[in-house]
Amino acid sequence: MYNQINNDLKEAMKNGDKFRLSVIRMLKSALQLESISKKHDLTDEEVTQVLKKQVKMRKDSISEFEKYGKQEEVAKLNEEIAIINAYLPEEMSEEEILKVIDEVFGELKPTSMKDMGNIMRVLNTKITNADMAQVSALVKERLS
Repeated sequence: MYNQINNDLKEAMKNGDKFRLSVIRMLKSALQLESISKKHDLTDEEVTQVLKKQVKMRKDSISEFEKYGKQEEVAKLNEEIAIINAYLPEEMSEEEILKVIDEVFGELKPTSMKDMGNIMRVLNTKITNADMAQVSALVKERLS
């Protein structure tokens, strides 16, 4: 995955795609920082985690920009998210997430919101490619 990002960086340079180039450079920088902090080359799973963190940061920024009506910034961040998402595995659909949630509810048999932590702990191991904020919201809805 890291090699793919490097190749896309070179391709964006050749094509003169400045926006894509800046986003990929930023990704590469974030990956290098993570690699330095972990003191080893990143695995594909670790690269995926860094990319998800980058997407989450942008989604958080989008909500802030929307509050203040800065639509140009929102559009720019959405484009960045689209570029980053190209490197991530396809996310699970809501139906697939609900199916896993049903399985976990069958196993744990939760009775109240107090069980939320245990449910999310199990779901974190079973669901790898989904927005965990969405998963959390679905669990809360199911518990109430």
